[in-house]
Amino acid sequence: MKRTITTILLSVIAVCTYAQNLAVPRLELINRKDTLTNEFLDTLNIKKKLNLNDYSMIGVQYGVSLSQMAWNPRQKQEMVFMPVNFGVTYTKYGKMFGYMPYFGIQVGLFYAKEGYRFKYNEETEYTYKIQGAESAIMEVVELPVLSHLHIDFWKAKIIAQIGFFGGYRLSIHRLPGITGKVKPEVEHTFLDTDRRWDYGIKAGLGFGLVFDPIEIHIQAMYKHSWSSIYQPDHYSQYYYRFAYPSNIIISAGVHFQLSRRTGMTKNELKKLAKEMVYGNNTNTGR
Repeated sequence: MKRTITTILLSVIAVCTYAQNLAVPRLELINRKDTLTNEFLDTLNIKKKLNLNDYSMIGVQYGVSLSQMAWNPRQKQEMVFMPVNFGVTYTKYGKMFGYMPYFGIQVGLFYAKEGYRFKYNEETEYTYKIQGAESAIMEVVELPVLSHLHIDFWKAKIIAQIGFFGGYRLSIHRLPGITGKVKPEVEHTFLDTDRRWDYGIKAGLGFGLVFDPIEIHIQAMYKHSWSSIYQPDHYSQYYYRFAYPSNIIISAGVHFQLSRRTGMTKNELKKLAKEMVYGNNTNTGR
């Protein structure tokens, strides 16, 4: 009987000793110099998670565009290349529900040129003209407000944006083309039936390269106006005409981070330092 009890006790002691050896933290083994061999390090699989802060940026953006009109009734036209599309932006990132770091909002102020050009046919000349003009170029300013979706990697990000813009048509320059001429009094002047205020939708896709604290964004945007360049009943009170500007914009921008993209912010560092000094109890009376 004693031999049986002794055997059971020895077995229990052996099991407890083995379990204790298994419970030794792996970090303690790693800190031992004799285990830091190349063979041991090759067995480690360490993945660093990219934690994004709710950071903000200010940037400058320049692009070129292909401009045309959505005519009603439909007209034959050509796209017009416009090398002027410049603006400044402010971007604020935030987490949805406190943990989904894919969203943000961007506002900007842009100066650009856009316009139209009717297609010329030798037999019928132009299918349509406005005040004798075969084409026109307008200077515009716009204020876009866009929802900003982004998926970040280590040093890059994918961007998708959609939102609305409001704008104002500053000036117009009408060109006569191959035939005809434009009256001097309307060549650089808006008519009473023209509309100056502009608004519409803007959306696009792009990607970014991140070199903290600088980011380079390259985007393709589509801008469509919901404000015709003239009053629909300017020609007839019974047959309305519309002309909505639309643009395809390719742009590149340099953005400067105003706060940390990853890692601990100043506020987080201050909070951590306070917890280290006073502990988690904020009611210290100091």
